Amino acid sequence: MAQLWGGRFTKATDQMVYDFNASISFDKRLYRQDIEGSLAHVKMLARQGVLTGEERDAIIGGLEGILADVESGALAITSEYEDIHSFVEANLTERIGDAGKKLHTGRSRNDQVALDMRMYVRDAVKETDRHLYQLLKVLQRIMEENLDTYMPGFTHLQKAQPVTLAHHVGAYFEMFRRDRSRLSDIYKRMNYCPLGAGALAGTTYPLDRDFTAQLLGFDGATRNSMDSVSDRDYVIEYLSALSTIMMHLSRFSEEIILWNSNEYRFVELDDAYSTGSSIMPQKKNPDIAELVRGKTGRVYASLMGMLTTMKGLPLAYNKDMQEDKEGTFDAIDTVNSCLPLFTGMLDTVKFHKDVMEASAKNGFTNATDVADYLVNHGVPFRDAHGISGRLVLRCIAENKALDDLTLEEFREESSVFEADIYDAISMKTCVEKRLTKGAPGEAAMREVLELNRSYLEESKW
Repeated sequence: MAQLWGGRFTKATDQMVYDFNASISFDKRLYRQDIEGSLAHVKMLARQGVLTGEERDAIIGGLEGILADVESGALAITSEYEDIHSFVEANLTERIGDAGKKLHTGRSRNDQVALDMRMYVRDAVKETDRHLYQLLKVLQRIMEENLDTYMPGFTHLQKAQPVTLAHHVGAYFEMFRRDRSRLSDIYKRMNYCPLGAGALAGTTYPLDRDFTAQLLGFDGATRNSMDSVSDRDYVIEYLSALSTIMMHLSRFSEEIILWNSNEYRFVELDDAYSTGSSIMPQKKNPDIAELVRGKTGRVYASLMGMLTTMKGLPLAYNKDMQEDKEGTFDAIDTVNSCLPLFTGMLDTVKFHKDVMEASAKNGFTNATDVADYLVNHGVPFRDAHGISGRLVLRCIAENKALDDLTLEEFREESSVFEADIYDAISMKTCVEKRLTKGAPGEAAMREVLELNRSYLEESKW
């Protein structure tokens, strides 16, 4: 059992205790961050005169060799080591001798693991942002191609007013753009280096923490050594952002599932992103959307687990904090796999535009526009509302749309109606005359599309 702390103890750790305490089974994925942090630490130690140039070069060569061998598969990370830190240090000492024992000078596992996790999450934030960017590009394409694809907008899951597919999809563009903004904020707040904080109270060695931070791409060193080793706010913030992303994906997935149903028939999913039934040959199931919706719960669970772990911890480091990894790793893996799959599914969806427009008409989504027509011809709104409602009742009884009523039938409810009522309540007119900022009218939407294009260009990967 490779351990870094045996000097104080007179007998071996019980195997069950060792296994329970060990983290190598999951923190092995931090090997790159651990080695990169160690490389920066060693360079700083040599610069400060704590290590000789010869010792620095030997340690750097050994660490780079370990990294290359792990990534090639020549060196396996096994359970004989307690954690990734002992794995690296033990292999380094085996390769270069006593110089390897100087690697840990001026640091503790507390600030080392804080650094590794922070660097790992920092990389994961970038990956999530990249996936969101690709999704936004697909949403933008769908919007540009569907400015005149009319469909019902819903409230309470009931048809409300006509919109366009571009406008509907644009709502999700705004959600995922906010998600990217959250990730950007998290990255800025977390991008400070905890290495050099020691166990909790710094060190007597003449470390240059700002130099270490610079080598590792941080904006600077953390300001309080106790906070440095006990801070997991950035993990909680990231898990919160991931939960919000999954909430948005889940809402969109729910709509895709509804739209794919026989009752809606708004979309047809590509065969590559669908599955069939083992017994019902007619089925084409939206499994990707359903799994994304289902996996949202496990990401929420990771957030709640981390909040619960941290809620009662006194300063500074406590072993409880080892629990920051497995749930976070699972949430990262979940979101960073759901995003590209959802993007691929959406990119290949076929929209049935004629069905969507017919649904808008048959759902009386232009009933408000009938009332507006009357108001514009001098009828008080409350009276106009009643007239429009009675016309809807008539259409329901006769199984027809408002557009299908004859002018005489309109005039039976109000003599104000003229032949121009049909143009006033067409889907095109109903949408196009809504030109306020953020509305579905084409002119308003084109302004949004141009803003989106600029945004994607300015923040492109």
